[in-house]
Amino acid sequence: MIPRWAVVVGIVLVAANLRTLMASLPPLVHDVRSDLGLSNAMVGVLTTLPVLCMGLLAPVANRIGRRVGPTTAVGFGVGLVLVGLVVRGLGGGQVWSLYTGTFVAGAGIAVAGTLLPGIVKSAFPPHRSGFGTGLTMMAMMGAAGVASATAVPLAGVLGGWSGSLLAWVPLAAVALVAWVPALRLARGRALGRPLVTGSHALPWGSVTAWVLAAYLSFQSWQFYSALAWLAPTYESFGWSARDAGLLMSVFTGAQLVSGLVAPTLLDRVRDPRMLLVAATGLGGLGQAGVWLAPGAAPWVWVLLVGAGQGACFALGLGLLVRYSATPKDSARLTAMAFLVSYTVASAGPTTMGAVRDATGSYGWLWGALTLVALPQLAAVVRLRPDSPPVGDREPDRARA
Repeated sequence: MIPRWAVVVGIVLVAANLRTLMASLPPLVHDVRSDLGLSNAMVGVLTTLPVLCMGLLAPVANRIGRRVGPTTAVGFGVGLVLVGLVVRGLGGGQVWSLYTGTFVAGAGIAVAGTLLPGIVKSAFPPHRSGFGTGLTMMAMMGAAGVASATAVPLAGVLGGWSGSLLAWVPLAAVALVAWVPALRLARGRALGRPLVTGSHALPWGSVTAWVLAAYLSFQSWQFYSALAWLAPTYESFGWSARDAGLLMSVFTGAQLVSGLVAPTLLDRVRDPRMLLVAATGLGGLGQAGVWLAPGAAPWVWVLLVGAGQGACFALGLGLLVRYSATPKDSARLTAMAFLVSYTVASAGPTTMGAVRDATGSYGWLWGALTLVALPQLAAVVRLRPDSPPVGDREPDRARA
């Protein structure tokens, strides 16, 4: 039997590398933009690239997982993250290295992130899958929070923003080393065996899969846009880069807590909509605060946005497990949901940056993000507890 602790340690360390790429950049945006002469839209591309990879490469990740096994594929993904972080940080602060490294690491995040929910479903019993998702979220958002809070101090110590970005290479290296025992333990067993039975097609005919994809699309558009533009918004009000970085750490710290609590609560309720509505409302309220009264209570607004978005994403990951019949089906559902949602959401940071460039104000940006919460609520209403799960015998649209 596979020692669960070894798999859990590996899952936690891999998850810790899934957001540092993006979270370590926003507090440094002012310096990056000044040094390289980039527009707001072009800076937004640095967040768009990994999100787009996470969408377009999700089916590729699913196929790689089928051929070589999910654990091997996750190890390959972490290796790409490591290489990408090195290229991003060692290019001497040049445009080509910044964008190339971001793309390569984004591809690695796509592979590892797509397959991780299926591994969670294999590693944890059904009644503890929410806890497993919570651990994943805790590691992901905890590392992101540290990345945001330390970005500016690290730049001061390491000689600039490129050195600060390079500081996250050791974490990826540790995760890759920690994943090796999991690969050995899983070899020839259920967790690491290539998925060769049943249908591997993405569940395009499943209404449940489409509703989840729509929900995650709206949620991810808000999250990645907020991640990219929260720090620059408050820097435009005269905040220092260090204080903006601390604000970002509150944003991600709130996600850390809500991302752990929300999926654990999901294990205890039959109807997920009550949790989804509450989380969506929190995030929307915080965004409205940044939009309408940014200086009134910035720490409260950011706390609400972070708590809402962290819970929304964690619940989405938990539902990818709940609404799938087997680990294989979880991989299929995750690949489709990520393909749709991240491809749509990848336009968010760049589009919002273009809105800022066109209007000269961050207010319009946050007003648009607040409105995006409304169709997210509409998708939530469709996620009934009796919605048919994705499996080898998914009902067609007419029956669903």
